[in-house]
Amino acid sequence: MGDRACDGDLAETANPLRAACYADRAQQTRVTIVENVRLARDTYRLRFECPEIAKRIVPGQFLMVRIADCDDPLLGRPFALYDTVLDSSGAPVGIDIVYLVVGKMTSRLAESIPGNELEVWGPLGNGFSAEPVEQLIMVAGGIGQTPFLALGREFLGGRSYGNSERIATPAEHVTLCYGVRNVDLLAGAEDFREGGIDLRISSDDGSVGHHGLVTELLEQTLDESATKNCRIACCGPEPMMEAVARIAGARSVACEVSLETPMACGIGICFSCVVKLAQPDGGWDYKRTCVEGPVFDAKKIVW
Repeated sequence: MGDRACDGDLAETANPLRAACYADRAQQTRVTIVENVRLARDTYRLRFECPEIAKRIVPGQFLMVRIADCDDPLLGRPFALYDTVLDSSGAPVGIDIVYLVVGKMTSRLAESIPGNELEVWGPLGNGFSAEPVEQLIMVAGGIGQTPFLALGREFLGGRSYGNSERIATPAEHVTLCYGVRNVDLLAGAEDFREGGIDLRISSDDGSVGHHGLVTELLEQTLDESATKNCRIACCGPEPMMEAVARIAGARSVACEVSLETPMACGIGICFSCVVKLAQPDGGWDYKRTCVEGPVFDAKKIVW
């Protein structure tokens, strides 16, 4: 893969076969694990040094990660940017990802220690919009909170990501509505609070926060913000995202969703992560989550 920047010139960006976020703009490299710490039950934050990717990645983009010198599993797995790590001068030199142990790859990651090596390639995908908004409302379910620390910090003006062309005007308010099954799975709450994000939690069993659905928190937040220009960013289980999209559509609120479609290659070759998107002629067409996404306009998705 090349080492070209992921922002390209306008002529290239306008060409659908040369989109700025396509995988030929990504970099593949071997990295060393710096930290691998437990955040909640079966949930870990993994940190590695990778200045080449850290200086280019933006909120909503992802990396493909595999364990170095290991062929089981053979294929990499996609992990969203949680945040970048800065050196003493403020330059991005590392990347944090957060993962939930659900299978062989993540089980082996959980056993990894500082000094172990990974193979990563990225940044991949398109990322969330940086268009200005008065209130950004982020909605997460399960492990779907992982893209939102960086996005929230960016829209609060505390951090910048990517190149100088990406400028996010600080919002008046940034809220994260975060739904979990129970308190044991609540991961990263202090990170969000320390970042200045208004954190609102719901749980299925009532063990933490609001006893009920995260969509109920969303509707409460929208009611409180009825006079503001709001945008929703959402990530989590597909039924939850579909419900969020319906709420956003009914209230005429712009909504972006970051899909968690399973990926095999991450670079648009295998077409295993396709999603149906509505087309201007009234029909629909398949688009690849790893290339044209993972972030899509919610109203264009054929749920």
